[in-house]
Amino acid sequence: MKLALFADVHSNLEAITACLNHAQALGADQFAFLGDMVGYGADPVAVLELVERYAAKGAVVVLGNHDCAALGHPAGGMNAGAQAAIDWTRTQLGPKQREFLAGLPLTARADNVLFVHASAVAPEQWIYVAGPAEAEKSMLAAEAGIVFCGHVHEQNLYYLGAGGKPMPFRPVSGTPVPTARHRQWLAIVGSVGQPRDRNNAACYAFADLERARITFFRVPYDYRTAARKIRAAGLPERLALRLERGV
Repeated sequence: MKLALFADVHSNLEAITACLNHAQALGADQFAFLGDMVGYGADPVAVLELVERYAAKGAVVVLGNHDCAALGHPAGGMNAGAQAAIDWTRTQLGPKQREFLAGLPLTARADNVLFVHASAVAPEQWIYVAGPAEAEKSMLAAEAGIVFCGHVHEQNLYYLGAGGKPMPFRPVSGTPVPTARHRQWLAIVGSVGQPRDRNNAACYAFADLERARITFFRVPYDYRTAARKIRAAGLPERLALRLERGV
């Protein structure tokens, strides 16, 4: 199985389209969307329609905190810009999009893999896996060989080493990382639609589960168009600048 994983798309149609094209060119035959399809960006309906088409073909899709907030449910504290985008997004979504989001689970499993937006410890609390300690707790709670998640917006990889000690590993774009099956792993796939590491290229991950390796990618996309749409929608300027600056 060649699995492409996308998180934190955040209504950025240009970024997710570029990442999907990249993954399909590599032969991806399975897809997973790890939450936060909406929020921040200007194309919530188009992005949800795209994800729903993949879901209809068997893609894994889990709920994120911005998706939850777009339904009007509590989803943790949000800054003013994020809240403004959510308020605007609610005005854009129709019954079909709301029904799709409302039917999404917090987690999904496939064989020895767990898919979740944030930490597996308490998915509904939207806990950030911000370092080794949080990664260890999530891996232990998941009871799976590999945990795939998002929420943090930057790419990272952790594994439980000798004695169960969590070890961080910063991936390099395009370089496959062997993921030995005798260890537990947690992969944060990065944000498709709003990277925050001073690199405005979109993030996603590609897992070859049969060969036990994960490759993280950065994909250039038309961020100028995505930023222009944010401004045209009247959303906060900060959200457009983030796409342009990658921070």
